[in-house]
Amino acid sequence: MREFFKFMFASMLGFILASLVVFVIFFAIVASLISFTKKETVIVPDKTILMLSLDTPVNDRAPESPFSTFNFNDMSASRQLGLDEILSTLKNAAKDDKVKGIYLDLSVIPAGIATVEEIRNGLLEFKKSGKFIVSYSETYTQKSYYLASVADKICLNPAGSMEFKGISGEVVFFKGMLDKLDIEAQVIRHGKFKSAVEPFLLDKMSEASKVQTLSYVTAIWDQVLKGISESRKISREQLTQIADKLMVHTPQDAVDLKLVDKLMYKDELIEELKTRVGISDANDLKIMKFGKYADAPSKNDSPASSGKIAVIFATGNIVSGEGDDNSIGSERISKAIRKARLDESVKAIVLRVNSPGGSALASDVIWREVVLAKKAKPVVASMGDVAASGGYYISCAANKIYASPNTITGSIGVFGIVPNMQQFFNQKLGITFDGVKTNTYADYIPVTRPMSAEEKGFLTRDIENIYTTFITHVSEGRKMPVASIDSIGQGRVWSGTDAKKIGLIDEFGGLPDAVKEAAKLANLKNYRLMELPVQKDPFTQIFEALSGDNTSILLKKELGPSYGIYQYLKNMSQLNGVQALMPYDIEVR
Repeated sequence: MREFFKFMFASMLGFILASLVVFVIFFAIVASLISFTKKETVIVPDKTILMLSLDTPVNDRAPESPFSTFNFNDMSASRQLGLDEILSTLKNAAKDDKVKGIYLDLSVIPAGIATVEEIRNGLLEFKKSGKFIVSYSETYTQKSYYLASVADKICLNPAGSMEFKGISGEVVFFKGMLDKLDIEAQVIRHGKFKSAVEPFLLDKMSEASKVQTLSYVTAIWDQVLKGISESRKISREQLTQIADKLMVHTPQDAVDLKLVDKLMYKDELIEELKTRVGISDANDLKIMKFGKYADAPSKNDSPASSGKIAVIFATGNIVSGEGDDNSIGSERISKAIRKARLDESVKAIVLRVNSPGGSALASDVIWREVVLAKKAKPVVASMGDVAASGGYYISCAANKIYASPNTITGSIGVFGIVPNMQQFFNQKLGITFDGVKTNTYADYIPVTRPMSAEEKGFLTRDIENIYTTFITHVSEGRKMPVASIDSIGQGRVWSGTDAKKIGLIDEFGGLPDAVKEAAKLANLKNYRLMELPVQKDPFTQIFEALSGDNTSILLKKELGPSYGIYQYLKNMSQLNGVQALMPYDIEVR
């Protein structure tokens, strides 16, 4: 009996100690996150140099959630800048006499090419203040070099590297995997270019898909060449030759070809920065991270506002229901648009769209709210990296549409996929199904058997009806004939450059340009911005995240670049109903 009590009390003690350890870890995480959410008063010293390092994902809007960049290894969180915050900070820094210049610390940039374009334009505006920009990197990717090309001086580590080779497009195909699993993808679509379903039907790109992909990647590359040519005073023909012949092999090649100004180590960079601000002691060099400066008091000296402009951020796949900060829930975004419409202090609305599309029904729900808002006050759509298919659907009713030349848009088409998993269950798993039904089509739409010709006819009718609705909405919004929209629709994807030529967008410009246009349409000289939907406060997000599912954070870390394939398959498996969705996820490196 004595031994029994001995082991029992030992087990109890072990349980208590383990619980205590878990509590301490939990407390440490919460304390770390709470300290991260507190903003300190930032004092900007004289002769400050701002350091911009884009080493965390750049979303349109800075996330309030501390978990977005939380590192579970050292229990710390880093500051994640949003595009809106970067652009407003650049504007503030240009007017701040204490800021003497910007040091770009660039390598891989986890942002879309249209986002990079907007940041680049912001840096060009900053340069008009007469302040310097110096860029330094150990490795320049094409995207980071495109951003760096605005700098007065581009520096590269003598043992570093630089990439300059053009843009390629590659699609992952799953048909071979489905064949091995005996799963048939039954597809109904409208649009000869609607290649969202091709990865499940083919093992290579169709000719139509190759045509549209080559068209928009060429347009994006042309825009990159144009920007570099203007900034570096190198002809586009010479830049094309450098890429075609892969002439940049060593850092010295980059210097000889005038892509880079100087090779230097970090200590030499410090000397360069000291010279630019006129100091002799490195200890007096004041370099402040962009995220910290973003919390400094604004230099905005504009008069009192006479109204508000609501900026509504719609980011991610379009789904029915609430959604979250990374998806466009029809209920959440509709509520935000409705709130802005009914608020008399809001004089105009900017709908910022960064979405490859999604549910056709959810897109239509949001579109209706845009139409109602447009009747009450000006609505301007601002397109980010991608605003295609459903993303274009919810944008088309706006008074004006702004996009970057590098924005991916269009993809006006719809599709439905119904997997026939009968052979998979029968042959691979040995599972069979049988049942009864009260009516002929009570089990429509089936996944445990192939669809009948009649069932395919029903789904085709639904697809055609939704496509007709889609192009009719676009026709009304863009004031173009339905036949014209159909001819440029068919699911084809367009770059912003080509979209402007065919009338799908009105002007080139980023979010600030769309805001200015909204103010102009509302006759506002002074205004305040109101961001919607309202994000949950950090404390609520901390406890929701700790009690919820954080597997995506861990998977991103473990899978690295392969996480995109996992997310693509996950999104496709969760599709419900007819879809107005982009052919594939696009990442320009």
